[in-house]
Amino acid sequence: MDTGVFRIDHASDVYVVRSYYNEDGSDLLALGDEHSVEVYQISPSSSKRLASFHIGTRVTAIAWSPRTSSPSGSDGWLIEIAAAGIDFGLHLLTKSVSLEEHIFPFGGGLSGHHGRVNDMSFCGGRDRENARYVATVSDDKMLMVWDLHPTLDISSRIPSPEISTNNSSSLPSPRPQPTAYVITFPHALTTVSSHPASSKEFLVTDCRGSIFLTDWRTDPELTEQGSWRHSTLVELVEPHAVADSLLGASLHWSRFAAWRRDNVDIIGATYGPRFAIWDMSRLRGGRPTHTGTSFPDTGHAFRWCPTNPDYFAIAAHSINKGAVLHIHNVGYVHAQPSVINVAPHPLRIRDFDFMALCGQPLLAVAFGRQVAVFSLGDE
Repeated sequence: MDTGVFRIDHASDVYVVRSYYNEDGSDLLALGDEHSVEVYQISPSSSKRLASFHIGTRVTAIAWSPRTSSPSGSDGWLIEIAAAGIDFGLHLLTKSVSLEEHIFPFGGGLSGHHGRVNDMSFCGGRDRENARYVATVSDDKMLMVWDLHPTLDISSRIPSPEISTNNSSSLPSPRPQPTAYVITFPHALTTVSSHPASSKEFLVTDCRGSIFLTDWRTDPELTEQGSWRHSTLVELVEPHAVADSLLGASLHWSRFAAWRRDNVDIIGATYGPRFAIWDMSRLRGGRPTHTGTSFPDTGHAFRWCPTNPDYFAIAAHSINKGAVLHIHNVGYVHAQPSVINVAPHPLRIRDFDFMALCGQPLLAVAFGRQVAVFSLGDE
């Protein structure tokens, strides 16, 4: 059964899919492929490409800046995205009514990560500074929170290099390199997310099976320990995942956590074959409130639906299953999930995300060189 309302055919494999959840850009979708980030404007039955940023390396992570607004909602629209490449480099990508595609590289060399950047997220909250800070997590066990608009360029007196994808004369003026606040952890980090209700915390997941609610604004010099644990407000643990990691069965790419946007207390995650839900208003020593099995041979990625918050989705990790999604309802967490077969074996879902467009929940799913965009009501 073909569940796709429409498909975006891509020139190369798509590895990252991120939609923009804010109301002024809920029809925007960013795709990361072998060498570029492309931005599309999505309607329920079609897509329009708005921008293409060639960064020259495979994209491993994407985050939407809260400054973004869609052409459908503003005459002064702006696209702003942070992206990470397989070479550990970071890039700030912008395009607007008056500015063509522009790429500002940062975080490379000795000043940034020295392991694969697995995820990134702009600061949460609703104040004006939430677009100033972007967090990145990596295999190098570091959470780095970047100040994109430092008052001083402390690393160099030479203006940072900038790249434009055309010969437009309307380039922004040179800017100092972003500076980073670094928090180290004991294990490789896999995901990071923020919440619109808070500008102080990031939710950080490691490859062992722990989730840390991290207050990145806390000054370690003002604490007794002065180490990474100064910033950990809560540590959540899925006991089976920790036990598996101690036995050497840790599945690095199957640790994903996500914050439910309508409720700051609800966190969901997938660990190998299992998923877990925490309600932080009823913590039980950091153990999950609900657990269940989605894919017996390992799930991949966990996404809450922004338009119907009771829904969450998990993708099959193994190519033996094909490109398959399970849709769960947290109100019936132990019921069998709805199964969506997007494409047959040997294709598998590399990444997916819910769109925030009003109406029936809309999904964008990347497999191979295609992205299927479909409503759950179309299955």
